[in-house]
Amino acid sequence: MPNAPDNVTIGLVQMRCEAAPDANLDKAIARIRQAAAAGAQIICLPELFRSPYFCQRQDPSLFDFAEPIPGPSTERLGHIARETGTAIIASLFARRAAGVYHNTAAVLEADGRLLGIYRKMHIPDDPLYYEKYYFTPGDLGFRAFDTQFGRIGVLVCWDQWYPEAARLTALQGAQIIFYPTAIGWHPREKAEFGAAQHQAWELSQRAHGLANGVYIAAINRVGHEGASDGGIEFWGASFVSDPFGGLLKRADHSSEENLIVSCDLKRLEEIRRHWPFLRDRRIDAYADITRRMID
Repeated sequence: MPNAPDNVTIGLVQMRCEAAPDANLDKAIARIRQAAAAGAQIICLPELFRSPYFCQRQDPSLFDFAEPIPGPSTERLGHIARETGTAIIASLFARRAAGVYHNTAAVLEADGRLLGIYRKMHIPDDPLYYEKYYFTPGDLGFRAFDTQFGRIGVLVCWDQWYPEAARLTALQGAQIIFYPTAIGWHPREKAEFGAAQHQAWELSQRAHGLANGVYIAAINRVGHEGASDGGIEFWGASFVSDPFGGLLKRADHSSEENLIVSCDLKRLEEIRRHWPFLRDRRIDAYADITRRMID
């Protein structure tokens, strides 16, 4: 975008989420202030940060966690964005209408304005991740947003596994793709499968960054939520990778942490000149990508 800086510092707020929504919002705001004081210009919060990860069970009373956008959270976060001079990405449980709810990321500009929203497109339905019960699939498509610090894309959690989502976001000019996330281990599976699951998650996203020549910023929560003998152990490990897929910085698996990373946006030009994957795309040959299977 015109007049955008060559460098941007991003802040990823890796946090535990408590039972009380207002306490989580207060914590997130405190962490935003800390990240801004450390130099962050674009700050991203974890997926559905205002509450525990409620999708572990199907319970109609949990729709009460939902709120409108614009609404109370975007209003408070808009004030903090203006106070700190930072752009903020906030993942919220959005009530669109009675019976229609979305897993939504709101993007706030540094002057406090709501730039726009992204509605999560890919909705999982797995043990302890019963999101199809709560969320209507997104209908806004894949989007990019111009902040004063650069053009960014936002996808959400399960979108992480889909190269099509990253590609369509990058083709709109996104320089950094943010992934607010709530992912973790089933404790009974961790010993056998945990390392491989985490590795697959990170490698998939870093590969999207390499294939598209963009920075990737994935932000997760930490801590155990749910039944003491089960539930989910959120694995943290928020990270930032560069446009060649190289890991720049990663948080640990258990600590609350602000991950602060400087991104040189000139690297996009450098990488894409030497590895021109977008130039060599055969867009005339990809029509079958819209089919479920090629039988």
